[in-house]
Amino acid sequence: MTDVMCARCGAVTSPHDVVSVASPDGAYRLLCSRCFNTEMAHLADVDAFEHPEFTPVRLPDADGVVHEFHFRSLLFGDQLSLEAFELASGEEDCGGFRFQLLGDPRTDPFELLGHLVQKIRRGLAVRHVVERAGQLEIAGTTVRGRIEWDDSQDGRLPCVVIDGRRIDWSDFGAMLMMCEGWQFRMELIDPSDEA
Repeated sequence: MTDVMCARCGAVTSPHDVVSVASPDGAYRLLCSRCFNTEMAHLADVDAFEHPEFTPVRLPDADGVVHEFHFRSLLFGDQLSLEAFELASGEEDCGGFRFQLLGDPRTDPFELLGHLVQKIRRGLAVRHVVERAGQLEIAGTTVRGRIEWDDSQDGRLPCVVIDGRRIDWSDFGAMLMMCEGWQFRMELIDPSDEA
């Protein structure tokens, strides 16, 4: 993916730091997160909002593999969304681990960052899939991940991201066949909640 120019300030930024915003006339503009937050602060009457920027952090997972997380903050009126994500294979695609936390925009953003880092540590500490004899298998009886768009399926089927790795729907189905005959419970959870 290539860098994108912000329609408001003209800054060239990475696609993961851009928000598509609808205008009253129905047109869409691409804004960098700083300009998006400035506009949202004005619309929501959030006085003296300062756009926080954070340096990426590197944290190990349950196997000791280190993952680099980038951050983005987005003001949604009375809530500040703090997102941490891993860029897949050095590209601009956020296909690896992703975490989100919602907080009060008047809270010290570094306090929110501390809570988000703890959430990341908890998420990285657990393995949901393991590789045995070259095949992915479910590690226990619980699988946590997120649902994503799969370009190869043109929106007909999703893919899932489990333990920071993208797994296509048919491979996920093959993993579930280990539990043929078992019952299951599916619970969909907002990204900002604890999974």
